[in-house]
Amino acid sequence: MDAFAFLNAQCSPIRLAVIDDDNFPIVCSLWFIVDGEDLLCASHASAKIIKVLKKNPNCAFEVSVNESPYKGVRGKAIAELESDSDGFVLSKLLERYVGDSQPGLSKWLLSRSADEFAVRLKIKTMTTWNYSERMQGN
Repeated sequence: MDAFAFLNAQCSPIRLAVIDDDNFPIVCSLWFIVDGEDLLCASHASAKIIKVLKKNPNCAFEVSVNESPYKGVRGKAIAELESDSDGFVLSKLLERYVGDSQPGLSKWLLSRSADEFAVRLKIKTMTTWNYSERMQGN
């Protein structure tokens, strides 16, 4: 299975795992887009995920389907935080995940873009799994 083809086609959120201040992992679901060989997410400056990534940019991620046959991509990455005050990344995410279906939500999120961060995941390792053949008929 081609990892980037799957990531481009799959519209479920990415699950991003990071290590909190107490040395326990936490998981945050974020919208994402593929940007070359990186993954891009966005989150508000006040979000816990941004605070944690500022202290430790090492993370793990997973994107998978929730129905049989199970398949997905997981890996490790280094997160780079960039200002998205112009809402560029956020707009792309809204286009992919919301489209025209919720104009009120889109307007509200974009109204806060001055304090938005783009989270660029620089992939270090990535693996795929696909149980389609194994689960045929299920």
